[in-house]
Amino acid sequence: MRSTFKVLFYLKKNSLKPDGKAPIMGRITVNSTIAQFSCKLNIKPDLWDTKANRAAGKSLEAQKINQKLDNIKTQIGKQYQSICDKDAFVSAEKVKNAYLGFGDEFRTLFSIADEFYESYSKRVGKDRTEGSYEQLLINRRRVEMFLRDRYSLSDIPIKEIEPQFIEDYYAYLLEDRKLAGSTLLTAVTKLKQIMLIAQRKGYVHINPFASFRFKAKTRDRGYLTEDELKRFMTVELRRYKQRQIRDIFVFQSFTGLAYSDVKKLTFDDIQTSFDGELWLIAKRKKTNTTFYVKLLPVAKQLIEQYRLVAKNNFVFPVPSHSDNMNRCLQRIAKLCGITKRITSHIARHTMATTVCLSQGVPIETVSQMLGHSSILTTQIYAKITNDKISKDMAALTDKIGNTYQLETDRPQSDFRNIGKVGKKQTSML
Repeated sequence: MRSTFKVLFYLKKNSLKPDGKAPIMGRITVNSTIAQFSCKLNIKPDLWDTKANRAAGKSLEAQKINQKLDNIKTQIGKQYQSICDKDAFVSAEKVKNAYLGFGDEFRTLFSIADEFYESYSKRVGKDRTEGSYEQLLINRRRVEMFLRDRYSLSDIPIKEIEPQFIEDYYAYLLEDRKLAGSTLLTAVTKLKQIMLIAQRKGYVHINPFASFRFKAKTRDRGYLTEDELKRFMTVELRRYKQRQIRDIFVFQSFTGLAYSDVKKLTFDDIQTSFDGELWLIAKRKKTNTTFYVKLLPVAKQLIEQYRLVAKNNFVFPVPSHSDNMNRCLQRIAKLCGITKRITSHIARHTMATTVCLSQGVPIETVSQMLGHSSILTTQIYAKITNDKISKDMAALTDKIGNTYQLETDRPQSDFRNIGKVGKKQTSML
């Protein structure tokens, strides 16, 4: 059965330009499907004939606009006919997409993105990590949800992405998805990456990100204080699974291992080094940077406890997904009376701040233990606690001793005359 097809034009009166003109929009209807698009034309509302769906009158402006609208309608009709000849299924969105790609190689956002993701996946395990590939897919789903929630689309022609689209996407992530900090910045950057690929391949000539400016506000990096860590280590837990999760978190707090690193940690990574002590020597999954961690007594104790029940040479029975571990940690924190949001990554912050930096370990050493490729990354974790400041100032006081002393035999008249001198100087001014 032949599908019904219709094209009409209308004004978007709620989006008036500064010159008082409104944008002309197009609407394609195929059977029960509808797709809308911008005609890239503007006209004053009093010059628009609502019943005829075109510019009113015979002015030169009206003639030019109507000529362009007729041309748009003809082009859309050609695309509709072409799709009907080749495809049994035709929809308004498909016709609109074909029209927007008229005269050029037709590409959509996801057709370009998926090509990039496919080539990226082939590099996983070589110069790309599985985690970075997963992040690409997560951010692809964010764009999918945005298109679905804001535009009721499953994909969008690359040429239709304009600066306003970027602004809307940013607002959607911030307000609807509640993203912030580096997560928000990463999500926007991944879309920008696809647009740069499209521009480099000639699918678009102007990158809509050119005028977009955004600087993420960094979140405060949480950590457990010495008292909170002790409470976490000693709280009574009835469930065996909770005790396991707590042990893994404590191990992370005394080694600085991230979730992905403790998950893949094997007994082969524990080596006796030059000093005769046990060390963790392995590569970080995220950066492939080697980390060196000399095991503290608490970490050694946990390794020996789990050596007896270890499976497949892995040290700890880490949950398959970090979300499962984080939910359990949050329940344990509640039992400890800790109101902070506890995640597996908080252990890494705790090791850097409470266990190391607050105890006087140099930041260069901490950076090496954490497996950071740059010390600037370590500085993000560095928190100077009040307790550390107190200890440092006490040590400074002992070190200075009596090196610096004020003159003790100054006459009291010097201090009584200070106010008078001040008034005299003020009057002179």
